[in-house]
Amino acid sequence: MTQKDRAPAITAREVYQVLKDAAMGTRALRVVRYDTDHRSVDIDGWQLRLFIQDTCLRQCEECTTADGRVATLDAWQRYGTDPVALLSGWEHQQLEQLLNLNAHHLGP
Repeated sequence: MTQKDRAPAITAREVYQVLKDAAMGTRALRVVRYDTDHRSVDIDGWQLRLFIQDTCLRQCEECTTADGRVATLDAWQRYGTDPVALLSGWEHQQLEQLLNLNAHHLGP
């Protein structure tokens, strides 16, 4: 497979925008799986696996876009960022409410 044939990588900024849109209410967020330390969500066809620690949203571990592109935390951390880290305090809090977390703080 050549570079031209590969699907473009999903950037942390793209995933951040999807999370931000969900926080703002312009995209629908649906929790599809609850685990003690993870939530799997669907946001308009994007599948995200979010890490939860002590009832707080900590990071996005994996994302699959509606068109099938996949990225993981390893790819984003290579560039020093995680999509959740790009959220404002308000956006972070809104997402925690949408995820039914009981935290009343602004993140990590």
